[in-house]
Amino acid sequence: MPLHFELVTPAKLVRSEDVHMVVVPGTEGEFGVLEGHAPFMSTIRDGAVQVYKSEGASPESIEVRGGFAEVGENGLTVLAEKVEGQGT
Repeated sequence: MPLHFELVTPAKLVRSEDVHMVVVPGTEGEFGVLEGHAPFMSTIRDGAVQVYKSEGASPESIEVRGGFAEVGENGLTVLAEKVEGQGT
């Protein structure tokens, strides 16, 4: 099953899609999220969120500046203060 991933800034919803895995730059270190991950919340540091659209695919990197990530029943939501290069 895919993981539902949303990337949000204070200004807008940047992404909402089903993906295989997302690697998030947490303040305590990077962590990967797959479908079925236990509920979890972490602040994020400046860095790249890596989105794997399918198993074995090359990741797409999205530069984020601060914020936090939440894994819940609906998937992964990254609330970033700023997203670089996405028109925000």
